[in-house]
Amino acid sequence: MRPSLNLRAALVSLLLLGVLLLGWYVATLPQASKAVNVDPEYAALMGGGAVKKSGMPTPAEVGHTLIDKLAHPFYDHGPNDKGIGIQLAYSLARVLGGFALAALVAIPLGFVVGMSPIMQRALNPYIQLLKPISPLAWMPLALYTIKDSSASAIFVIFICSLWPMLINTAYGVAAVKRDWLNVAKTLEVSPLRKAFQVILPAAAPTILTGMRISMGIAWLVIVAAEMLVGGTGIGYFVWNEWNNLSLTNVIFAILMIGVVGMLLDALFAWMLRLVAYNE
Repeated sequence: MRPSLNLRAALVSLLLLGVLLLGWYVATLPQASKAVNVDPEYAALMGGGAVKKSGMPTPAEVGHTLIDKLAHPFYDHGPNDKGIGIQLAYSLARVLGGFALAALVAIPLGFVVGMSPIMQRALNPYIQLLKPISPLAWMPLALYTIKDSSASAIFVIFICSLWPMLINTAYGVAAVKRDWLNVAKTLEVSPLRKAFQVILPAAAPTILTGMRISMGIAWLVIVAAEMLVGGTGIGYFVWNEWNNLSLTNVIFAILMIGVVGMLLDALFAWMLRLVAYNE
């Protein structure tokens, strides 16, 4: 029997992973010290006349770090030595805080913009002016006014999460079928009830798509923001390990960033499927 599409995709994915790991392994293979004219004493320290081609850690070294770090993810040995679980928890707390604030502002405002052509034309210049500004450009202003690094990072997440949610909500609300709105008007449905029982269910997939985009951007931005403000978080962890010249820990952190980002995206993909199914 022919394998299913999912099985074939999984096999191709594993094959690509194998090729990637093999290329990584070959790139970090040690080579003879004679071939590269390395000092004999240094070569002896490196294991009998062989040195690595580059300073990149091998897949085995990263794998060992992965097991070691995940075995004790929540240890706390001081400001600069916390487990990866604690660092990710700080980052997630900031992302969720800024994301929730953005949702509280963007979704109601998106309803207003989507339902009112006047408000759409009035607010569109401000949206188009502020939307292209890099979220990190707001960091100095946030640090000066808020005077708290963690709150400033939350503000930056709020800014970067705001626009995709706002624009998608406005588009989803404006795209609701006019027939449905006319029926609600004929039945003299109140504006609040119309918003919750007619417009929101119809616009929900588009709103969730905007929230999904916002979450992806927020998780990208928090790493850079924490590199700037320092203290705690996965971004600070990456920067601190780079300063310690620990590329193994840097690669481990990059993998953790990718895994958490994938899980967050999968959560919103599940909610989108749930909304589509209920329709």
